[in-house]
Amino acid sequence: MAEIIDLSQEIYSGMPTYHSLPPVTISTYSTHEQWDKIENPSTQTPSVLNLEMSEHTGTHVDALNHMGKEFSSGSIDTMPLSMFYTEGICLDLSRKGLQELISTQDLIAALGKSDLQIKKGDTVLLYTDHYRKYYQTENWGKGPGLTTEATRWLGEQKIAAFGVETMSPGIPKITNKEVHHICGKMGFTHYENMVNLDQLIGRGRFRFIAFPLKIKGGTGSPVRAVAIFE
Repeated sequence: MAEIIDLSQEIYSGMPTYHSLPPVTISTYSTHEQWDKIENPSTQTPSVLNLEMSEHTGTHVDALNHMGKEFSSGSIDTMPLSMFYTEGICLDLSRKGLQELISTQDLIAALGKSDLQIKKGDTVLLYTDHYRKYYQTENWGKGPGLTTEATRWLGEQKIAAFGVETMSPGIPKITNKEVHHICGKMGFTHYENMVNLDQLIGRGRFRFIAFPLKIKGGTGSPVRAVAIFE
């Protein structure tokens, strides 16, 4: 039997979002009592919920057109599904603290310690333990992030994507904009707001699946990211 590990955050009203994104609001659009035409019901059982949120809510993937104006043709509905169905590895970078940069040397050291290799088309997940330590605290938006050099190095390995536990792959106002731009220029992407990466450490390679919604012209999409161990 395969073991499936859920790598995705819950989506709920008022959940933490990146500071420049709209808040998440989930409300009841209709109820079973309305459908059944029950007058003055004692219960209100949702039959349809209304979701108000951006494409970049919770655990999500960025489309290439999110990375910069020059990548506008790369909307989420045009990206090949093979980018979201890959082999994966997870690197232990949990010693990294708040707003600490993750360098190429850090990645190479973590790779050596894991006794794994990055293969073409892989998804590389970066475990920092930031989610378990800081989610829903004042430090949630102050996670570690990649340097531009480390991002470029990952791209040179011909990966499909990398994934982080934080709300951004780089550190805002330091490397984050450049990290996005490098992804667009080199043709790979990244996932943000991942969870349960601690459950992948020391276990070798796995199947990674995180299909996006087919949003026409979309700049990203929430995903239900999973790691599968056969």
